[in-house]
Amino acid sequence: MIEVKQIWSKKDKKKFFKFLIDLYKDNPYAVPNLYADEFGEFDPEINDAFRFADCKMFLAYKDGKIAGRIAGIWHRGSNDKTGLKQLRFTRFDVIDDFEVTKALFAELYKWAKELGMNEIIGPISFSDLNEEGMLIEGFDKPSTYIEIYNHPYYVEHMQKLGAYKVVDWDCFRIKVPEKPDEKLQSLCDTIAERNGYSLLDVKYLYKHDKKLLDKYVMQCLDILDEVYEPLYGVSPINEKQKRREMASIYQVLVPELAALVMHEGRVIAYGFLMPSMNKVLQKAKGSIFPRGIIPYIKAMTHIEVADMMSIGVTKSHSNKGAVAMIFNSCIKGLIKLGVKEIEGGPQLETNKHIQNLWKNYDHHLAKRRRCWGLKVDLT
Repeated sequence: MIEVKQIWSKKDKKKFFKFLIDLYKDNPYAVPNLYADEFGEFDPEINDAFRFADCKMFLAYKDGKIAGRIAGIWHRGSNDKTGLKQLRFTRFDVIDDFEVTKALFAELYKWAKELGMNEIIGPISFSDLNEEGMLIEGFDKPSTYIEIYNHPYYVEHMQKLGAYKVVDWDCFRIKVPEKPDEKLQSLCDTIAERNGYSLLDVKYLYKHDKKLLDKYVMQCLDILDEVYEPLYGVSPINEKQKRREMASIYQVLVPELAALVMHEGRVIAYGFLMPSMNKVLQKAKGSIFPRGIIPYIKAMTHIEVADMMSIGVTKSHSNKGAVAMIFNSCIKGLIKLGVKEIEGGPQLETNKHIQNLWKNYDHHLAKRRRCWGLKVDLT
């Protein structure tokens, strides 16, 4: 017997978050979320996206045991931006039982009809800063801190539901070169002189003037908001959300892997990479303290793989070479730290501008993720 319950209490939310950890406890590729991050994401007092979004969370029980979970998000802000009538789904995880999947999605269909939504899409969360897309290729590759891992049977379940592709995201793996590119350095010197650009000394400010660095990181997030706005599934983030994101950046900030290009006292382009947190989160099992603290220290000081967080150039300075300066700075930082590979984050398959950034480096497609769509019959 399958029973689906909507949940509200902190106790049930803990079960909701723990289900993912239990489901993938023996999987070497899955990277579980931290409880603190998840509680914050689904807390209206912390996540300011709740000002323009509503959420319902569900647990499915089979024979008295938790067998699946899903959350639905009615993102009024995104729907107003696009003019679409969509209900999002996120945090979908399930045992290999299609009947459980059907029971979970039945709750979302019911809510979508009540709201007058004609489509369910996902997995996609409150904003583009969160995990998005179901893994459809690369099940034998480790996930990253900003990605979702799922079993291959999830894809079969979605197909049985009648789901269709909305968009795909590609994830690339890039080999770090052995030495800096002298020609690229010369090009960057020319770009900087021609446009009046300079690189911010992130390491100095991180150590000596954190308040000023805060100001510049917030400017980076303003750029992210501007540049990512046209992309699929992206919704604007406000000041409170940006400050929450800035706090997350500082948790994994390595100054050598952060490049901020300045022009007339403002950030006009940025790029952030972070040490891979795979092993940290696998050891942590939902909480950094106490199990994950030693792996965290090791990950921050002995970096083998770096994950791409985000990169952006303000529109008024696009196509002027700032991206070359970001890449050159980050590549030199990676070489200095002895990093061997970069794990690129999910990039829309249609975003050729970003994919072209890797053309001069040894790279390959490692994973592919999908946003699914499901039609809602409102008759």
